[in-house]
Amino acid sequence: MYFLFDNLYFPPVSEADEEGILAVGGDLSPERLKLAYKNGIFPWFNEGEPILWWAPDPRMVLFLDELIISKSMRNILNRKQFTVTFNTNFKEVISNCQKIQRIGQDGTWISDDIVESYCELNRQGIAKSVEVWQEGELVGGLYGVDLGHVFCGESMFSKVSNASKVAFISLVKHLEEKNYKLLDCQVYNPHLDSLGCREIDREEFMDILKSE
Repeated sequence: MYFLFDNLYFPPVSEADEEGILAVGGDLSPERLKLAYKNGIFPWFNEGEPILWWAPDPRMVLFLDELIISKSMRNILNRKQFTVTFNTNFKEVISNCQKIQRIGQDGTWISDDIVESYCELNRQGIAKSVEVWQEGELVGGLYGVDLGHVFCGESMFSKVSNASKVAFISLVKHLEEKNYKLLDCQVYNPHLDSLGCREIDREEFMDILKSE
């Protein structure tokens, strides 16, 4: 495990341990975050603990043409009960992701420092959001880092049933129209699996990431 200091550097992702932890420490400056994502690395840690930098193997991803939309979700989309916008209210989306209560989780990894850093990335046009509205109220959304050919998803929230799924599906359709190669979902969870995401070798992920 590599310990980061003030220098803008990350070791090769192949040096990550079995859990996927590559490095500890450093900061959340926009420069370091941009370097991390361009090299297949992302921060994930509990508030009050040292920053942990991850490059897991395998990697959870979605190839855009493998998206699974259930019949019930198709009905919801066809009814147009939600309105979707792209990157119009990033601060509110990340703030809701920070505050939303999640089953089985005590607190959140999205600290105030994370919010501040990713809002700066948004101002630089790198971090982006998807917003889902119902009757003028923000009821769901997601945010992530846009690398131009790969979108690195970070977190979703939902205040009403299916709002985060609508955000996810809308993002995938948007990326597909723009000829993106991949949606990076980082690590496995059953919800992502149900939407068509799957694990691939880190080496394959890195090949796609580097093929701009």
